[in-house]
Amino acid sequence: MGDFNVGTAFEQFCKNLRFSDDNIKKISGRYHSITKRINTDYWSSSSDTTHSLYVGSYGRDTEILTSDIDMMIQLPQGTYKKFKAYSSNGPSALLQEVKKVIEKTYSVTKLKADGQIISVPFSDGINFEVLPAFLNEDGTYTFANTNNGGSWKITDPKAEINAIQNMNSQCNSNLKRLCRMARAWKDKNNVDISGILLDILSYNFISAWEYRDKSYFYYDWMTRDFLKYVSSQPESQYRWKVMGSGRYITCFGSFQGKADESYHKSLEAIADEKTYPSCANAEWVEIYGNKFPTL
Repeated sequence: MGDFNVGTAFEQFCKNLRFSDDNIKKISGRYHSITKRINTDYWSSSSDTTHSLYVGSYGRDTEILTSDIDMMIQLPQGTYKKFKAYSSNGPSALLQEVKKVIEKTYSVTKLKADGQIISVPFSDGINFEVLPAFLNEDGTYTFANTNNGGSWKITDPKAEINAIQNMNSQCNSNLKRLCRMARAWKDKNNVDISGILLDILSYNFISAWEYRDKSYFYYDWMTRDFLKYVSSQPESQYRWKVMGSGRYITCFGSFQGKADESYHKSLEAIADEKTYPSCANAEWVEIYGNKFPTL
């Protein structure tokens, strides 16, 4: 049994969380196919690149291979005016219309217009969630929310993508990796927390972390300090400000207790790294799941 090499183990772990090249090609093909369908029907264009944007964790580059692929499609202002004029739940009617358009391309796929997005599940488990939206003059987007009788809301995904990218470049690419590791921790421990909140907490944590410019060799400490930070968030807080856009999200889940348990497990893992490497390795697997490499 060899030594537990922190840097090597965490570097491999981070690689293991990514989509394969084959899946990235599949994702890209589907993205361009959906884009072309929207452009054909709404913009009289055959382009498979304009009027669309990866958003969500895939757009922020913080996804792992269990994540859904979120994409936003921009529709013409005339379409917005048409559905805004509806006397009852124009947002729901809009989503149903876009659902029918996408079904022209993916007719064998079950689609569901749900809340704000059209869900396009594929048999290989890579699911797309499509958000129809309208570009505003200030660069933000208006989208349809079908809940509670229907309403129109504003989002600014580009500002959020840019905020993550800028912070990531200031901290030796450690932010995006931390966001992905946090998702693996969530999946392994069944934590009641959203992906966007994990990104917010990762962003807020690393912006002030003293070792944010270090390498993989510090990822055991990064895990320890991040879990401590997450566990110490106020139990009463349910509104969180998103980096870049300044919008607020709500999260009523309780995640602090599981973060505290994993924090104490990380202390054990760090203590065992030199003298009991196999124990340390097993403890990291308990925190992060089977994508963490075993000795």
